[in-house]
Amino acid sequence: MSEFEAGAIIDGRYRVLSRVGAGGMADVYLAQDEQLGREVAVKLLHRRFAEDPDFVERFRREAQSAASLSHPNVVSVFDRGEFDGTYYIAMEYLPGRSLKQLIREEAPLDPGRAVDLTVQILKAARFAHRRGVIHRDLKPHNVIVDDNDHVKVTDFGIARAGASDMTETGSIMGTAQYLSPEQAQGLAVSAPSDLYSVAIVLYEMLTGRVPFDGESAVTIALKHVSEAPVPPSQLNPAVSPALDQVVMWALNKDPADRPADADQFIAALEQVRGAITGPVGEITASMQAVGVGAALVPRTTVLPPADAAGLYGNSASTHMSGDRLNKYDDDPDDKRGSGIWPWLVALLVLLLIGGGIAAFALTRTKKVSMPNVVGLSVQNAQTQVEDVGLNPIIDSEVDNAPTGRVINQNPLGGTKLKSGATVTLTASEGPGTVQVPTVLGQTTKLAIATLKTAGLNVTGTIQQTSTEVDKGDVISTSPDAGTNVGRGSGVTLLVSSGVQLPNVTGQTYQSAQQALSNFNVTTVAQTTTTTTPGTVVAQSPPGNTAVASGSNVTLTVAQAPTSAAVPSMLGDTLASAQAALASAGFTNVTQKTSRVANPNNIGTVVHQWPLPGKMTDKKAQITIWIGAGANGSTTTTTPLTTTTATTTTTTTAPTTT
Repeated sequence: MSEFEAGAIIDGRYRVLSRVGAGGMADVYLAQDEQLGREVAVKLLHRRFAEDPDFVERFRREAQSAASLSHPNVVSVFDRGEFDGTYYIAMEYLPGRSLKQLIREEAPLDPGRAVDLTVQILKAARFAHRRGVIHRDLKPHNVIVDDNDHVKVTDFGIARAGASDMTETGSIMGTAQYLSPEQAQGLAVSAPSDLYSVAIVLYEMLTGRVPFDGESAVTIALKHVSEAPVPPSQLNPAVSPALDQVVMWALNKDPADRPADADQFIAALEQVRGAITGPVGEITASMQAVGVGAALVPRTTVLPPADAAGLYGNSASTHMSGDRLNKYDDDPDDKRGSGIWPWLVALLVLLLIGGGIAAFALTRTKKVSMPNVVGLSVQNAQTQVEDVGLNPIIDSEVDNAPTGRVINQNPLGGTKLKSGATVTLTASEGPGTVQVPTVLGQTTKLAIATLKTAGLNVTGTIQQTSTEVDKGDVISTSPDAGTNVGRGSGVTLLVSSGVQLPNVTGQTYQSAQQALSNFNVTTVAQTTTTTTPGTVVAQSPPGNTAVASGSNVTLTVAQAPTSAAVPSMLGDTLASAQAALASAGFTNVTQKTSRVANPNNIGTVVHQWPLPGKMTDKKAQITIWIGAGANGSTTTTTPLTTTTATTTTTTTAPTTT
């Protein structure tokens, strides 16, 4: 696919400003959305992949998965489509740098900062997991960090709720350095698979390197499956034992040995952060290091921190390899094992068992039931949770529920937990506020879409005439553009009903044309004998109608008839004939003489052409014959005149009696 230069228009809407990145599948451009007036990032699939159904499906899933996720830590997707033989996605543009760039420039990061960034990534993953979406490619390249260390996760290109990460050809989907062992083997993925990838990212922030690397993706994948990572504290002494253990816990090979979900991972990191940020010399809550029990754990497995294990029911017994201790096995060739020693050993075992039972009975933690507090206020929920002996941690998310209302809890109500265990309550931050966007001049349909994209609702429209805004376009909003309002608030649109068309019926054409100078005027002539020619007798659209400026207006203008009936002039004097023709509108008249025998006919019209009553064009020639005596003279000496130049011809007609 050829690179787009600045100024190019993608799909008739997105004007390219610059190229901001390129990947194996797609190029990313910073563009201006010409319809909504905002900067967006447009990702275009390389044309060589556009004909591959698998890649197109992956690209389609990226838009579909991300578009369904609206969260402060997830990049928003606005639009998708086809253009120039390939496919594109328009998404939120973030001016920050990728976490990979940050790591390259600043790693190793301060442990507290690394924990803060990781918790934000986990909140994005948690939001997706609760909606059945596994990211499957979490890595620092897909995390954007702004100047305030606010994190947004992007690229849900292979995110789906599926069973395998393997394509039909067997290639691994994802980036090798950040793959979970189950992904590397083409096995089913789950939320802990994403958590493993997040742990790799945390490891890289703390040490400046990934735990597994190699010359090929296959080599790296094999290391994920078979090798134990070097603890980050060995590469960065600033990493505390507690943080070391959390990272190694999330990097266990078996998903069952990792945090069960993002909440558990977050809770462990929050506990570590408390230890990191505690005052100097203060003994802070920390995670129990792996002690004697660690000897019973397979080398590739790390126990969860003590508090996390207590919270979610994991214990050392669930990770035991099953290997027996053979220290006291009898050797039949060793005589030192005979005699009283077997009895002493048996007695010692009985004492240990009895002591263990007594210690278990004395130290066994009481189980309590988690109450269901979803829908309660944070204060009431916290009280109920504390009353049963549990320790609540309050988290928050932007949500349409009222501010301070519990919208989620982990674990669910009715779950049996050890007394004193930590649970998470997620409270609503309310819908938040948004700024009313500018929609002046947009069509009503586009303005409604713009406001919905901004998280607002259109509650109604009001029509108003306007000389500046075309009919159907938006004049203004209420509240005004730029006003901060609650997300989901209603907005009223003031829509132009157009300009009011003047009523010019009855005016002269010249006057009407001046009144309609802002419109495209055409005329139609109408012959009439009742209206003065040049007068407007009708208009379309009718006067006082609201129309768009520059609309077409048709005027019907009166004109005089072009033909008339020839009057009867037989027997009329020349003067009477002249008056009759002028009144009828005939101007082209020819006079001839005709000798008559009857002296009463001398000086009168004795013949005419056309005949009386004949409909004739007013410009046609009319001929009349005036009676004359034998000597060729008429009784009148007044020549025939008309309103225009007249050709007069005198001839001698046959004698008329």
